[in-house]
Amino acid sequence: MQTITPFHIAIPVHNLDECRTFYREVLACEEGRSSDHWVDFNLFGHQLVIHYKPKSAEDLHTNPVDGKNVPVPHYGVVLPWDVFQSFSKELKEKGVTFIIEPYIRFKGEVGEQATMFFLDPAGNALEFKAFKDMGQLFAK
Repeated sequence: MQTITPFHIAIPVHNLDECRTFYREVLACEEGRSSDHWVDFNLFGHQLVIHYKPKSAEDLHTNPVDGKNVPVPHYGVVLPWDVFQSFSKELKEKGVTFIIEPYIRFKGEVGEQATMFFLDPAGNALEFKAFKDMGQLFAK
């Protein structure tokens, strides 16, 4: 597989302190630069920035995938299989409430993957997934 360059994503949060604690303590992201309105994090080698934005009244939207209601929008990282397994166990031990509990999606089909979804304190949906065979990442 080719070398992957880190992505950058900036997401809105309505409580900077609460989300800063969540990303640093629950997801174990190393904190980088920050100001009164934003904080950089290292999310598995990718740059995640939380930016303060006043709370919105928008409801969570979902689309059906493999019989589950997948939140849209969402973001996350494709992890190595063993890292996904240990990370999902750590999240359970920390009491994270899942929208979709860790499970195997498309079991026995093209694109079989482990996946899980949960929300940060600002209501942003996160998906972390893993493939036993990374060659399946874009398989049809």
